[in-house]
Amino acid sequence: MTKIVGGIVQLPDGVVVPAVLAFGDSIVDTGNNNNLVTIAKANYSPYGQNFLGGFPSGRFCNGKIPSDLIVNELGIKEVLPAYLDPKLQPVELLTGVSFASGGSGYDPLTAKLWELYEIGARRIAVTSAPPLGCLPAQRTLAGGKQRECAEEQNEASALFNSKLSNALDQFNKDCKHLRAVYIDIFNPLLDLIKNPRSYGFEVSDRGCCGTGLIETSLLCNTMNPFTCKDVTKYVFWDSYHPTEKAYQTLFIPILKRKASSFYCGDRRIAGELATRVESWEAMSDKVRPREWWLRMNP
Repeated sequence: MTKIVGGIVQLPDGVVVPAVLAFGDSIVDTGNNNNLVTIAKANYSPYGQNFLGGFPSGRFCNGKIPSDLIVNELGIKEVLPAYLDPKLQPVELLTGVSFASGGSGYDPLTAKLWELYEIGARRIAVTSAPPLGCLPAQRTLAGGKQRECAEEQNEASALFNSKLSNALDQFNKDCKHLRAVYIDIFNPLLDLIKNPRSYGFEVSDRGCCGTGLIETSLLCNTMNPFTCKDVTKYVFWDSYHPTEKAYQTLFIPILKRKASSFYCGDRRIAGELATRVESWEAMSDKVRPREWWLRMNP
């Protein structure tokens, strides 16, 4: 699956990013749930209708998701494979995989970041919570007859993000050589939802799949006759997850803007585990990805 591409993100001279590891939920799950016992799956049409020739890979999207866009823009490879993919080749581990699982919950931030730090991670990006009250499903469930954004949920997201940002600031102070960067998704996505036409979209209050009001996972399927004809007009693919175009609109500018924040003048290669690894055996002496996945997804 590895395909080295020319990234557009400008890094400081002498700095390379040899690998990206993704942890999280369905936003960055590139197919791990395909091989887990869960109803939260997306390995069937119309999911993936615009992904590498229409392949439903297990991504909760019509196409690529943030983890794919990040490795592509950094020039590492075209997409980030799922760690639990039975077809995964050992060489892929050297340039990164996704350990994320759709439907996973929130874990204690400090404990999980400390685990990553202890095994060598030195460059960590942590994204904020989105404006949850403006997700199509939440507008349907809590937005009243007019399906307005549920402000109580948005306020809860904003409070969480404030505490998250403060926690990361403290974590950076406590850990030597660490760059843990807070990535604000809340405000860019909220602006995209409120002003879709400014970004080249037309619909932001519902998803493309089905009616777009509540469908996700199993309810988003080819039996639903209401799926939109032109996904490029929509901010959301289903009632929870943005489209590939929306992800591109959000994450590529953020990546360009934030990339230098991981170094702040430090010209060394990114992190202790980012040294050039000649073989999987050399890295496996220090950390085994399956153990990472089990620890991060108990």
